[in-house]
Amino acid sequence: MKYLRADQIEALVRDLCVKAATELPGDVAVALLAASRRESSPLGCEVLGAILRNAELARKNRMPLCQDTGLTYVFLEVGQDLHIDGDIREAVTKGVSRGYTEGYLRKSVVRDPLFCRENTGDNTPPVIHTDVVPGSDLVVTVLPKGTGSENMSAVKMLTPSAGIAGVEDFVLQTVRHGAPNACPPLVVGVGVGGMMDTAALLAKKALLRPVGHSNPDSEIALMERRLLAVINNLGVGPGGFGGSTTALAVHIETYPTHIGALPVAVNLQCHAARRATGILRGSDGP
Repeated sequence: MKYLRADQIEALVRDLCVKAATELPGDVAVALLAASRRESSPLGCEVLGAILRNAELARKNRMPLCQDTGLTYVFLEVGQDLHIDGDIREAVTKGVSRGYTEGYLRKSVVRDPLFCRENTGDNTPPVIHTDVVPGSDLVVTVLPKGTGSENMSAVKMLTPSAGIAGVEDFVLQTVRHGAPNACPPLVVGVGVGGMMDTAALLAKKALLRPVGHSNPDSEIALMERRLLAVINNLGVGPGGFGGSTTALAVHIETYPTHIGALPVAVNLQCHAARRATGILRGSDGP
């Protein structure tokens, strides 16, 4: 058994919130640079260049990549041989509060979604997803999700007879409708399987995969490439101004489902595909 203090988690989450908001992941920057070199539209090239300059200024000045610093998603991989001294959810929530307050990030969370919609003042509570995994480490990934792309996302309960063609049609329908308003070029996260909630979570988790890394299943990887080619032929282009780069990647994740179901979720991510990951290793004593 290894041990970890809750205050260590709080400090890591705080730092990851600031890093995710201000530093574009390296794989995303590489993909944007590559896209700028092959983009067919002069205006599209200009938009991609502006995106890259913005990212560099944000990194240098420790300022947010985007004014919408999002609803904070925190993904936890907790080693089954790890004992945490304290309340892990409370530690994560405090870490988010500190990150957004001390990092001067915009606070966008409202306590009540229906009536008064009062701002909580520190971007809490976060959305926390926890997986128990082998080992004694804690892996924390922070994903701040803005509403420009999230509002263009969708879930649909297909019937099994819709098949692969039905899934692809729904993905393309969602991108056609939402891409111009979702700050392209996009990362398109697709979740297939489980039930409605599973598919939505899979689509969100698909956004955590590094850009350029295909699904290990060769058939799904082929489907990703096929969808990406069609999406980039839609002509939406960077910023929605036209061009050949509407998406940087399509990431598909799947899960077993019921014999009568084929749930599909499409979670669009904007060009500021923000995420940051850190690892805490358990110690031998409390």
